[in-house]
Amino acid sequence: MRLPRTALTAAALIAFAGAAQAQSQPIIGLITKTETNPFFVKMKEGAAEAAKARGAKLLSGAGKADGDNAGQVTAMENMIAAGAKTILITPSDSKAIIPAIRKAREKGVLVIALDSPTDPADATDALFATDNYQAGVLIGQYAKAALGGKPAKIVTLDLFPGHPVGAQRHNGFLKGFGLAAPDAKSNELGKAPEVVCMADSFGDRAKGQTAMENCLQKAPEVNLVYTINEPAAAGAYNALKKAGKEKNVVIVSVDGGCQGIKDVGAGVIAATSQQYPLKMAAMGVEAGVDYAKTGKKPSGYTDTGVTLIAAKPMPGVDSKDVKTGTELCWGGK
Repeated sequence: MRLPRTALTAAALIAFAGAAQAQSQPIIGLITKTETNPFFVKMKEGAAEAAKARGAKLLSGAGKADGDNAGQVTAMENMIAAGAKTILITPSDSKAIIPAIRKAREKGVLVIALDSPTDPADATDALFATDNYQAGVLIGQYAKAALGGKPAKIVTLDLFPGHPVGAQRHNGFLKGFGLAAPDAKSNELGKAPEVVCMADSFGDRAKGQTAMENCLQKAPEVNLVYTINEPAAAGAYNALKKAGKEKNVVIVSVDGGCQGIKDVGAGVIAATSQQYPLKMAAMGVEAGVDYAKTGKKPSGYTDTGVTLIAAKPMPGVDSKDVKTGTELCWGGK
């Protein structure tokens, strides 16, 4: 049976239109540090929602663990091969990822860092992230007020050496507390005499607990703990509770995940600086779609906001309550 010529023409036009639409659909890649951390789970959800709303196709990938640069490089290469013209990335290794980013940009790919800057920061086209130094300043100010004039004996449970986010939060905390601290551009961790122990937690609950146990052996008189994030804070609290010291130690942290906000409400964490991963991802996708349609690239740093959440307000320190933190949290309520 032969179709009329008009029918064949119509069918060909429909097929051509479909192929053209597929070609014009922006392809955006999202590469996170891990697939399991609730922060990055929420980031992926935000990117997926924004991509669907703007008619873009989202590809996602991640390292096997925080610090897995090779996994992120492989994900980037695969996404470029699949036609991605924008890649959003939370760099695990702020320096080691730069050659892969440079290759991507040379091929005309827009690369936007989310949450964590590269080192140097201008290795990507743009950065959408929390002001991590300010996040540290806020919890430092709260911790100073919470101690009420007692001499500080501080333990810091940091990320790992050389990471900009870890340095910015740590140094911001020192600055907010009123101690000497490097500025926001430094990737070196500042140390004041009041800091009696520093240890790396890798942002992990179990490693945070081990680090705190080791610090307790070195500095049993600790009365203030700063942690890079809330899983590390939960680990620190477990170690303090085992030692019978949890009631006499103030713990402050950063992230604002739903479990972290619950821990603030339960008295495990005194205060946390809340950040907004969904907003970072949505802004990244929006920029990627605009680039695909107009060729316009974003540039520089865009602050996606931070809010201090505390169960007990302190005089002179601006904070929001647990109810507000719960309404804005991420990672399952």
